[in-house]
Amino acid sequence: MASHDHPHDHDHDHDHPHDHAPRWKHNGVRVIKGDQLDPNTAQTPGMFRQAAINHARVGAQKIWAGTVAIEPNAKTGVHHHGALESVIYVVSGKARMRWGDKLEFVAEAGPGDFIFVPPYVPHQEINADPDQPLQCVLVRSDNEAVVVNITDVEPVEKPETVYWVDPIHKHPE
Repeated sequence: MASHDHPHDHDHDHDHPHDHAPRWKHNGVRVIKGDQLDPNTAQTPGMFRQAAINHARVGAQKIWAGTVAIEPNAKTGVHHHGALESVIYVVSGKARMRWGDKLEFVAEAGPGDFIFVPPYVPHQEINADPDQPLQCVLVRSDNEAVVVNITDVEPVEKPETVYWVDPIHKHPE
């Protein structure tokens, strides 16, 4: 009797839905609970960041996502992120972004607002509130940390002793 006459014979070439269950169970959709973010990233005084989605945690190949909490008045130096695209979602607080060749442009964002930073745009990130921390969700278009500090542009708002530093904004030396 040929194998196709037995519906439960498994020596044929087509896939059954249950054949993929183990692969999808562990390599499919992942939910990262808010209380299970990874604080095992480089930390800097004045801020707290946690990774949610990265290569190490979930095998992400093309994005990094996490949270960042920035102390009042914290500011980065002038920099860009090479070919990376960045999205910042403001959860609470007030973010100010300055950008341009001389940081001549400025915009502010509050809770519920998204900020898009295109590749190679010189910019400075600022917690615009002197009293409240800035809570954000950050998504980058790659797992690789790219930051290019621009030292020949004088920041309009000088960085202070507390810096906005996340996995790709390194603390100034």
